[in-house]
Amino acid sequence: MKPAPFEYHAPGSVSEVLALLNEHGYDAKVLAGGQSLVPMMNFRLVQPSVLVDINQIPELAAIEGDKEGLRLGAMVRHAVVEKDPLVKEMAPLVHESMPLIATSQIRNRGTIGGSLAHADASAELVVVTTALEAKFKILKQGAERVVPASEFFVGLLMTVMEPEELLVEIEIPLLPPRSGWSIKEVARRSHDFALLGVAAVLTLDKKDRPTAARLVYLSAGDGPVSAPEAASMLIGEEFAPELIRAAAEKASADEIDPGSDIHATADFRRHLANVLTQRALEEAYRRAKGGK
Repeated sequence: MKPAPFEYHAPGSVSEVLALLNEHGYDAKVLAGGQSLVPMMNFRLVQPSVLVDINQIPELAAIEGDKEGLRLGAMVRHAVVEKDPLVKEMAPLVHESMPLIATSQIRNRGTIGGSLAHADASAELVVVTTALEAKFKILKQGAERVVPASEFFVGLLMTVMEPEELLVEIEIPLLPPRSGWSIKEVARRSHDFALLGVAAVLTLDKKDRPTAARLVYLSAGDGPVSAPEAASMLIGEEFAPELIRAAAEKASADEIDPGSDIHATADFRRHLANVLTQRALEEAYRRAKGGK
């Protein structure tokens, strides 16, 4: 299959991109890594009349960090994030999730911003940025806004972004001291989309009791699915196996909404959620205590 005819633009600045998006609105699509958009265009699932290629804008590919946290430009490639020492130091959960994303060939082209704007419910970065309480910097002509990850994803392949807006930067705050993290998933084959996955983040007090906890699931609904009730069960409690099992049962039974398809039933996905939640919490706890 080949895409429908379209008008191609390769602007050299963000201001030019915003002008094009403002002019063409719903008729335009932004081309970043193209790992999702190009196949969809080839199958004519989407047929933009204008394609705005943002690969020639160096300012969108920056990685920076300070005492507030890590900032990733929307055009930073997955492969760059995977190997960058600053990402590993300041956002270890992001670093750990990179090898789980598709294949090395796709990671060489795919971008952070493209994955997040596509908003696939099976995408690791969608879940990880939600678990880390990241913020997304979005521009349009004459305006700027910063949207928390918890408000950015609004449905299957849907975000709060308007057609004239461009995602330019992802801000990931530093984890507090004595914090641990984990991402666990199961796929039928290596590099397939996961049947189900979970990202866990824990922060402990001096008595090794959680003061903050977050559990966010992929392939468990129409977007990233948080389990706040299960996470709240951990707060202030002694971190015992019984507590972990109870939180995992709560999340898998009551707080996610997985579907059935040719790859797995909803019941099997709930079973995976239960098992993976326990494993993720155990690993996050060990890391928060300073273990390897």
